[in-house]
Amino acid sequence: MTPKPRAHPLPRSPRTTVKASEALGPGQPSQQGPSNHSAPLWQLLQATAAVVQSVRAGRSLTPEIEAVPPELRPGVQALAFQVMRQLGRAIALREQLASKAPPPAADALLCTALALSWQAAAAPYPVHTLVNQAVEAARQQRTTHAQSGFINACLRRFMREREDLMALTDTNPQAFWNHPLWWIERLQAEYPGQWQSLLGMAQQPAPMSLRVDPSHHSVAEYQAQLLALGLPAKAVGATGLQLAKAVPVTQLPGFAQGHVSVQDAAAQVAAPLLLQGRDATQPWRILDACAAPGGKTAHLLACYPQARVLALDVDARRCQRIGQNLQRLGVQAEVRAEVRAADAAQPASWWDGQSFDAILLDAPCTASGIVRRHPDVRWLRRPNDSAKLGQIQAQLLKALWPLLAPGGRLLYCTCSVFRSEGDETVQAFLQRNTNAQLLPSPGHLIPGHTPTGLPVVDNALGEHDGFYYALLEKERA
Repeated sequence: MTPKPRAHPLPRSPRTTVKASEALGPGQPSQQGPSNHSAPLWQLLQATAAVVQSVRAGRSLTPEIEAVPPELRPGVQALAFQVMRQLGRAIALREQLASKAPPPAADALLCTALALSWQAAAAPYPVHTLVNQAVEAARQQRTTHAQSGFINACLRRFMREREDLMALTDTNPQAFWNHPLWWIERLQAEYPGQWQSLLGMAQQPAPMSLRVDPSHHSVAEYQAQLLALGLPAKAVGATGLQLAKAVPVTQLPGFAQGHVSVQDAAAQVAAPLLLQGRDATQPWRILDACAAPGGKTAHLLACYPQARVLALDVDARRCQRIGQNLQRLGVQAEVRAEVRAADAAQPASWWDGQSFDAILLDAPCTASGIVRRHPDVRWLRRPNDSAKLGQIQAQLLKALWPLLAPGGRLLYCTCSVFRSEGDETVQAFLQRNTNAQLLPSPGHLIPGHTPTGLPVVDNALGEHDGFYYALLEKERA
């Protein structure tokens, strides 16, 4: 039996079109879609289904796609993103077609075919082609060969009874919104006036936003360079541009030389907010905790030429990414920034005893605010993850606050829209630390809604990721 809608009636079913050439920011598909690749479609579907099976088993989408053979990767990446955005509907349709799930490999292939074909207008190939090729994919693979007849029967029935099956699954919130039911209910409770738009925005490709390095170009100058190449962009924030259409970074003039970086408009808020009103001639000592992949580290250095930044990340491999980003931007790490693999929550293992003038804590979180870029996140997270991560966030605040000099500032942020990883964490911290003052801060930035107050004030369309910001100042002794 399918679950009934909770708390709110469902409007008409959204028919979201997902293109293979969608945005190319971090965690987004390659511009080269499946239709541009010479590999047989059944082979692409096999590889995509294997990735989908891995995600359903709890593994992240990005490394699974990176493990796909290079000749298949662009097509698989585009297809997998579309499947992740439509997986709730696909699972519900499969449950209507067969109440008992087939073995995992066959189930993944069947759900992949249903996710790609349930919206004929958004299908990357004609529906009948997808069905035929999915059956061929089952026949060609040892783990699914025995279920090829079952998959064929399910898909043919879907084509015959599509409208009736769609009507049945429209009453299932997980199918309708393509998010887990607990996620839907949490947004309903926390954002009673915005939950529908939040879920709808999560189905759209995220925009590709750039941060221009002012030491090379003004925003207007770089915008003109892009326009000359047929790449129109609008200004966002003080140093940002948002492309009308995403492109590979290799098409961005001066990218390899560090003239521009890919960074969402919401993420560009961090460095200016932390450093606002400060004397840029003073050699501030700044800690960027949980710094990988290094975008905010680089922005801090660009905003504050005299800064000395210690960038930490618990993952040594991700620290290499920080170093690579700083090298591309022309930052001499040994002079202006130090990158170190260490656990920010354990200062005894890395802190030299000298106080920091500013701390940026971009804390681990559910990533519920960047689900547009990482559509697998909704299927990987569990209802209690937010509470567990909230405890980690509180531990990091507790560990780092003593390292801040009197009068210094700590900027706490997460890329989450869940309040247990934002307002609730900060309010609990303020109750325990009477020497902390909350300065004017953006709070929760909601995708699709124009920010109020400090950040991205000229971003009228609200085209930014979901984030939370709280700027805390330590009272002087």
